[in-house]
Amino acid sequence: MSIIKNRSELLFIYDVTDSNPNGDPIDENKPRIDEETGINFVTDVRLKRTIRDYLSDYKGQDVFIKEIREESGNIKTKEARLADFESNEDLLKKCIDVRLFGATTAVKDKTMTLTGPVQFKYGRSLHRVDLAYIKGTTVMPSKEDRKQGTFTEKYILPYSLIAFYGIVNENAAQRQNIELTDEDVYMLMEGIWNGTKNLMSTSKTGQMPRLLLQIIYKEDNFHIGELDKRIKFISDKNDEEIRDIRDGKLDITELIKALNLNKDAISEVRYKVDERAIFTLDNQEVTLEEALDGFNVNKLSF
Repeated sequence: MSIIKNRSELLFIYDVTDSNPNGDPIDENKPRIDEETGINFVTDVRLKRTIRDYLSDYKGQDVFIKEIREESGNIKTKEARLADFESNEDLLKKCIDVRLFGATTAVKDKTMTLTGPVQFKYGRSLHRVDLAYIKGTTVMPSKEDRKQGTFTEKYILPYSLIAFYGIVNENAAQRQNIELTDEDVYMLMEGIWNGTKNLMSTSKTGQMPRLLLQIIYKEDNFHIGELDKRIKFISDKNDEEIRDIRDGKLDITELIKALNLNKDAISEVRYKVDERAIFTLDNQEVTLEEALDGFNVNKLSF
């Protein structure tokens, strides 16, 4: 296995339909919306949770930040979880999420403060969103003396197309002796894509990945930055009326321009795209493969 030597940037676009991508627990678990702009945002913690759950549940990877229950039914504490590992080095070697995202622990003999090589900004929708309040009933009553079911209520977004930006920082890995491998980063990418597709709980179902890009650079200490701000969702509908990925097109003109301007610094472009996404470049419909013509391009195979 090879330790990462090159910096790379990540761009991930996915959508939610009749779902809550990231509820705010101090605001009735409503989807997080910027009150000034009407833009839906999702925390990096939510995306990391998606990745961790997929890698643990579907790929058999050991992850440190996970809800594990004792035989008594109580959730295992951080101190008890740390006791599963002989040392910080053992924890780092075994847990892929620590190698990716770092960890902070303050327990005797196992104090650790690692800044993960992989970091994400908050995800933000590419359009203003509409908030819907759904009320219903349950069949079973909540108490013995009740003669009918109770009311249920939840907040959802009829639609939100969300862009996440991330970076894989080779310097953070090397400086902290984190042996993050190319295989780890590939598994991260799989966790982003397939983990999103496998969000099947009541509140999270209805999420679909649409585009995943990894831009790998040749040069040390170089990246373009803000890839998420270089893509737009163009629709004939009012923002709040958008209900499907086919209600608009992803304009990648600015993104491709930035990649071409820095072409000599780019080693490879890895990608995965959903067939229902439509792209435009200079006001013309194109496939992603056509837009990336001239680059060393590899399609992700998961």
